[in-house]
Amino acid sequence: MILMFDVRIVDKPAFAVIGKEGAGPSQDSLSWIAPLWKSANEHFSEIANFAKKADDGRLSGFWGAMTDMDRTDRPWRDGRGRYLAGCETWWEAKAPEGWSRWVIPSFRFAVVHCTMRTYAEAMRYMTKEYLPSQGHLLVGAIQESYLPLYPQGELDLYFPIEKGQ
Repeated sequence: MILMFDVRIVDKPAFAVIGKEGAGPSQDSLSWIAPLWKSANEHFSEIANFAKKADDGRLSGFWGAMTDMDRTDRPWRDGRGRYLAGCETWWEAKAPEGWSRWVIPSFRFAVVHCTMRTYAEAMRYMTKEYLPSQGHLLVGAIQESYLPLYPQGELDLYFPIEKGQ
């Protein structure tokens, strides 16, 4: 079955995420990323006051932030990378003990919506078809966005295609 994905282009300024950090191989990502989310969710009360909220009072969003092993905001290389399971926070928020704070730089992103079931196909489509066909290269690490209004298991993948201001 061939899946079709709608892609939108989004300019997003730099933002901060506080979460639980880990690192490991991409082929075994479920075994080390799922525990990060479990820990972040179980201890969310420790960072709830720092969570950025929209005007309607809902949380702005949760992020599966990624970077390379050298923390240079580049895509994972050699099948390894760093991952931060957390929430978007106010710029001035400081990470409490046991948490990490990352700043995701400003980028223009190609964004695609998917589910956990279609995640691998969305990644393949974006990296092997969409980005090359549009003349885009990844200029940073891919990010996962989990919006509170999405049903469980749905997310947006953010592919950085241009550095922001």
